[in-house]
Amino acid sequence: MKVLLIEDDACTAALVAAGLSEAGHSVEHAADGIEGLRLAREGSYDVAVVDRMLPGIDGLNLARMLRAAGIQTPLLFLTTMSGIDDRVDGLEAGGDDYLVKPYAFPELLARVNALGRRPLLATVRTVLRVADLEMDLIARKVRRAGRTIELQPREFQLLEFLLRNAGCLVTRRQLLENVWEFQFDPKTNIVETHMSRLRAKVDRGFDCWLIETVRGSGYLLRGLPS
Repeated sequence: MKVLLIEDDACTAALVAAGLSEAGHSVEHAADGIEGLRLAREGSYDVAVVDRMLPGIDGLNLARMLRAAGIQTPLLFLTTMSGIDDRVDGLEAGGDDYLVKPYAFPELLARVNALGRRPLLATVRTVLRVADLEMDLIARKVRRAGRTIELQPREFQLLEFLLRNAGCLVTRRQLLENVWEFQFDPKTNIVETHMSRLRAKVDRGFDCWLIETVRGSGYLLRGLPS
């Protein structure tokens, strides 16, 4: 099986990855929540093993964002947070199983194997929402506060990428690679021009602005998917 391990403690990550690899699994590791979210969205994994306390994006919000994006990869929380409320929070956020540290590796392996045998849910998310902004991927329609927003095809792609990464900083390079499919920087203001047009359509005339420019870093669609 292909396993995504999202764990910021280098020692724990090395031990878990080595044990899973010895058991015949292919393991890819992310050391923080942001990288883990990116890998989970872009790759195809049979199981994800996720720490609760992660830098960048914590495990609970990472799980919520994956489920909101329609990603149903079975998720095992691996954490020191052992309270009943902690377990409930993890499961309600979208986790499928919960294992408390310290643990016996054979139990971890058994739980990973069990999750990998579960059939994935057949649900595919066709509507993306953040705050009062809604995108229907089938009808190719965008509305905010009930008002229809007309977008050009590239603007639609740009907004879809922002919605799928809501709450996370998106860099110019990521937009060039994922929206324009450029593997190089064309040294033009193509991103800035399209983003300016998109912000004018999505934010102008509304009570609050959702798309934020983070100077020198990129862009952020504020809020979490719902």
